[in-house]
Amino acid sequence: MEKIKKYRTSYLMMLPYLVLFALFTILPVVVSVVLSFTDYDMVQKPVFVGLENYFQIFLNDEYFIVALKNTLVFAIIIGPASYVICFMIAWLINELKPLPRALVTALFYIPTIVGAAGWNVWRLIFSSDQYGLVNGFLMKWGFINEPIGWLTDEAYIMPVLIIVQLWMSMGISFLTFIAGFQNVDKTLYEAGMMDGIKNRFQELWYITIPAMSNQMIFAVVMQIVNCFAVGEVSSVLAGLPSTGYAGETIVTHIMDYGNLRFEFGYACAMAVILVVMMQYSKKFATWLIGKMGH
Repeated sequence: MEKIKKYRTSYLMMLPYLVLFALFTILPVVVSVVLSFTDYDMVQKPVFVGLENYFQIFLNDEYFIVALKNTLVFAIIIGPASYVICFMIAWLINELKPLPRALVTALFYIPTIVGAAGWNVWRLIFSSDQYGLVNGFLMKWGFINEPIGWLTDEAYIMPVLIIVQLWMSMGISFLTFIAGFQNVDKTLYEAGMMDGIKNRFQELWYITIPAMSNQMIFAVVMQIVNCFAVGEVSSVLAGLPSTGYAGETIVTHIMDYGNLRFEFGYACAMAVILVVMMQYSKKFATWLIGKMGH
C-alpha cells in the first residue's frame, strides 16, 4: 500500500490503459477459455461439454489439421524470411541521408497501411483470367497458353498467399529495425575499431545486434503474431473457405466455425490452441534473440 501511495500519480496515469486492456484483452481471453469447454451457439445457454471440443479438433476435424499445417508453413517460411529481409534492408539504408532514408522507410511501411486497396491490387495481379497481370505477361511471352487460376487452383493458392503475406508482413518490423539502428550509440563503433573490429559484418555481429536486442525481440514477437494470425489474406483473396481448403489457416477455420456456423464453443477451443502456440513460439524466439544478444 505504501508503494501505491508513493507512486499513485503514475498508477492513475496507467489506469485508463489498464482498464481498456482488461476489458478488451484479458476478459475476452478468459471468456474464450471458459467457452471452449462448452457447446454454445449464441442462441441457447452454453452447455458444458468438458474436453469434447478439443478431442473433436485433433481426432475428427481433418480440416483443422490442414489449417494447422498451413499456419505452420506460414510461420516457418514467412517469419524468418521477412525478419531477415527487413533487417538487411534496414541495415543497408541506415547509412542514407535523412531525406532518402525517410522516403525508403515510408515505401516499406506502405504494406501496413494500404488495407483494402492492397487486396484489390493483388486481385488484379493474380486474376484468374487473361486480364490478370501475371497471366497476361506469361501468355504474351508464350510461357502458358491459357490463364492459370492462381487464387482458385489448389496447387497455386498457398504459394500466392505466401508471396502476398510476405509483402504484408514487412512494414512494422522494418520500421522497428530502422529505429533500432538509429538509436545505437555511435561511440560503440569507435570503441570497436580500437578493439579490433575490421569490417562492417563484424561491427554488425558484435556491436549492432547486441545493442538493439530490444528492438529485435519486439520485431520477432510482431512477426510471430503476424504469421500465426494469418487469415485475412486467405479469406479475402482465396475465399472462405478456399478451394479444397488449400489456403485454410487456423484463423480462417475459427472464422468459419465462429462467424458462419455459429459454433462458438468449438471456435473458442481453436482460438485457445492458437494462443498457446503463439505464446510458446514467442518464448522460444525471445530466448533465441537473447542468446544472440550475448
